[in-house]
Amino acid sequence: MALRAAINKGFQRGTASSSTARLFGAQAASSSPASTASFPDYVLRAPTTDISTLPSGLRVASETIVGSETATVGVWIDAGSRYETSQNNGAAHFLEHMAFKGTQKRTQQQLEVEIENMGGHLNAYTSREQTVYFAKVFQKDVGRAVEILSDILLKSRLDEGAMERERDVILREMTEVNKQQEELVLDHLHATAFQGTGLGRTILGPEENIRSLSRKDLTDYIQAHYTAPRMVISGAGGVDHGQLCQLAEEHFGGLPSVAKSGMEVAMDPAVFTGSDVRVKFDSDDTAHIALAFEGASWTSEYAFPLMLLQTMLGSYDRASGFGKNVASKMCQEVAEHELAHSISTFNTCYKDTGLFGIYAVAPDNKLDDLMWYVMGNLVRMVHSPSVEEVERAKVNLKATMLMGLDGNANVAEDIGRQLLTYGRRMTPAEIFSRIDAITVDDIKATAGKVINDKDHALAAVGGIHELPDYNWIRRHSYYLRY
Repeated sequence: MALRAAINKGFQRGTASSSTARLFGAQAASSSPASTASFPDYVLRAPTTDISTLPSGLRVASETIVGSETATVGVWIDAGSRYETSQNNGAAHFLEHMAFKGTQKRTQQQLEVEIENMGGHLNAYTSREQTVYFAKVFQKDVGRAVEILSDILLKSRLDEGAMERERDVILREMTEVNKQQEELVLDHLHATAFQGTGLGRTILGPEENIRSLSRKDLTDYIQAHYTAPRMVISGAGGVDHGQLCQLAEEHFGGLPSVAKSGMEVAMDPAVFTGSDVRVKFDSDDTAHIALAFEGASWTSEYAFPLMLLQTMLGSYDRASGFGKNVASKMCQEVAEHELAHSISTFNTCYKDTGLFGIYAVAPDNKLDDLMWYVMGNLVRMVHSPSVEEVERAKVNLKATMLMGLDGNANVAEDIGRQLLTYGRRMTPAEIFSRIDAITVDDIKATAGKVINDKDHALAAVGGIHELPDYNWIRRHSYYLRY
């Protein structure tokens, strides 16, 4: 999550108790005389990201790694399940499957054989806000990879027979996803936290949509969302930026700049609703719980402090070698009292909102004590986080960020995601300076904004008979002071 940082818009937000604006990490960094000279050489000398915008509005971005014999190139599209309606929910994911089932130029077998003969890897994924198609190839095959990506994206056959076969594949995929308790619980969490909005819908869509989506539904989705300004062609590794721009112009030059309807697609605003959903199985002796507060968007001034707060609260797994010696106080208490099999903090950002919270897997007879310690540690961040905790978390967050950039695929993914979310790519030095600028007071203010006396959303599945009710958790989101 380290690169899921937001760019500050440059404005100041006043607190409820004072008319004085608080400078958070990014703003504090820009107003501080601190020099970047203290950063390691590998941070200051990190490769640059070249960015070009074609006349159609298509953006091309790349990071060249000198001496690399392999490359990752891909297309990042600003379209996901959030942009669907209740009628076509699942279309983006269905398109991801259909892209590999043959084009006007290649059959499915020809496509697979060509990729295999290149020694390449072609893949795709869909999220709530983005759809991604990418290829990993040798440096000499970058041109062919870009041509193949354009072929499967822009000239897919969407054969009716292939669609009928693929319905069963997606339904089997849904069955497998629902067997993964974490995926199931987080889908329930989004459904209750953002009920009635696009973010509350699942990526795969409901079963009735999977069975009923037509070829016209898919073509309408393409015409509405697959426009040049909403796409980024990203490359990393053995990639020449000039060549990549030429390839993009050649193969993606025909992309429309506006939707076929002539109207810009409006994003369905996210509305957070304090609520919970509980799926109780008395026969199950384990509970899976996700507790979340409304977090921050990519471009919020609270984004960096929330990333640090996530690191401070940490994660614990009883199967790991750390045992009770983890740095996080919350995880220490969970480990000492054997309250959970595992617990982790998550911080998910979207364009206009986010989710910040805790995911835990715990025995059914420990839930009451677990929630007591979890809520106590969450609220403690509002009042008494220590300088030591903050400084340790800064080091961990920097390390996580750098380790997340290992490999061409990770770099290409980071470039594509950042350009879609806030229009440019931050250098490691800039991110380091923003992290270093965060103070204990910033953490307190952020926790006060997100956690203190705030509504929450909760999703729980399994043996949850001992899980406290909504009002109990709500009452423990603040300290009573007399």
